[in-house]
Amino acid sequence: MTVTTRAFPLVLAMISVAAIGACKKAAPPPEPAIDTAAIRMARDDSIAREEAARRAAEEARLRAARQDSINRANAAAEAARRDAETLRGTVTSAINFDFDKSDLRSDAQANLDAKIPILLANSNVTIRVSGHADERGSSEYNLALGQRRAAAAKRYLVQRGVAESRIETTSFGEERPMCTTADESCYAQNRRDEFEITAGGPNLMRPGT
Repeated sequence: MTVTTRAFPLVLAMISVAAIGACKKAAPPPEPAIDTAAIRMARDDSIAREEAARRAAEEARLRAARQDSINRANAAAEAARRDAETLRGTVTSAINFDFDKSDLRSDAQANLDAKIPILLANSNVTIRVSGHADERGSSEYNLALGQRRAAAAKRYLVQRGVAESRIETTSFGEERPMCTTADESCYAQNRRDEFEITAGGPNLMRPGT
């Protein structure tokens, strides 16, 4: 037997050992253990944060909706208040007369015409018409003149559908002047009928509503 033949098993063994060593070196490291409890906690925490965010968003939406509803209600109430104030202003606006006259001028008739639909739409409203005069003439004469002026306004309203029982008349003659200067511009302001709402005034409704 030759030397080559005797060495062959030894070489083969060495190759096998080297191959096994190479395989051991190439083997991947072992997988780390999975912490399932930590994963569950992270997932639960994420879900909790999402739910808290959803609740906060929903609460914010509800607050905004409530505030919007309050704002709309306040705006509607304010609009109704302003509207009622405008209607009251129309009903209570004064009319004026020529010197020593109790017949209604065209501007006074237009003023009364504006009052009529409001009074008809608000049947619970009652008014007082007070007649006034300037200082010229006796107190007794001016008191009677003021009464005729108040009666003229009442008659005009009643003839156009306002119930007579809803209109009271009185006269102050020259006793309650709006202006005290002794000139025609001042006298013209004192020759007037004033209108006062005596009942049903706080919540006037606009005609046609």
